[in-house]
Amino acid sequence: MRFLVLGGSVFLSRAVALEAVARGHDVTAACRGSSGSVPEGVRHVPVDRLAGLPDELTSTAYDAVVDVARSPSWVRAAVAAWPGARWTFVSTINVYADDATPGGRPGTLPLREPRDDADLREEPDAYGPLKVACEQAVLDEAGQACVVRPGLIVGPGDPTGRFTYWPARLGGAGDGEPVLAGGSPDDLVQVIDVRDLARWLVDAAERGLTGVFDGVGPAMPLGRLLDEVAAGVGATPRWVWADDETLEAAGVAPWMGPRSLPLWLPRPAYDGMLAHDWTPSRDAGLRVRPVGETATDTLAWLRATPDAVVTGLTRAEEQEVLRALS
Repeated sequence: MRFLVLGGSVFLSRAVALEAVARGHDVTAACRGSSGSVPEGVRHVPVDRLAGLPDELTSTAYDAVVDVARSPSWVRAAVAAWPGARWTFVSTINVYADDATPGGRPGTLPLREPRDDADLREEPDAYGPLKVACEQAVLDEAGQACVVRPGLIVGPGDPTGRFTYWPARLGGAGDGEPVLAGGSPDDLVQVIDVRDLARWLVDAAERGLTGVFDGVGPAMPLGRLLDEVAAGVGATPRWVWADDETLEAAGVAPWMGPRSLPLWLPRPAYDGMLAHDWTPSRDAGLRVRPVGETATDTLAWLRATPDAVVTGLTRAEEQEVLRALS
């Protein structure tokens, strides 16, 4: 197949390009290239989508297009250029207006109101509404369309550092070392390895899969997920669980960023955000590897990449919270 990735140099879009070229497809990656290189064997066409799509691209017919954009105008222009291609649009679970209901999936949860334009540096909460408008453009205008809404994408190459915090924290931890964990071990969470998601996206393009799906792995208790991460990096910590009120009082932020505890989300407001029903995607061919394998590979990537992003509490900040709990 003649395969176009609108992106191709960072994390998921790069993994898609790598997977497609490994299968023998003729792959073009259209991106600026300023954030990284495209995989070997992939043709790179430098593109700044603010300036529009160049004739070099639009004059070529592609069998399949994978787009990760968040600007509706960019997506409309691309669909107009290749309306007959097999379209796979990578959206996000942030399109859902309900983060509290576990077991949601496409068609059961309300969507945010679409927005056509916003500066995400000024309005980060506009990310979901922009993606809703992008989805509409693909579903309304592409002849054959598949929309995939990933949750928390993890694994080697992660530029966000969210899941990465845990292999980094646990790698080399001593036996029985106290490690801070947030919320309850029974809180449901779910992740998806970037390589598994990329494989499924290429599968979708090859098979001509259509419809809307959540790109998520199975939901599991947070305690089990952290135990699997620990096993994957060879650690046997002693978990010290702190509830929402304790963490908030200690000035610990949820999810990501400075002084945060990644994978901790306040409950019940976020009971559903990382607890979607993955069975429709599983039935459509999505296969996932064990979390421990992802943790092993992520730690290896971290050790080979000294400048990789790791967000969350510093060791000193964690010790400060642990002392307050003792």
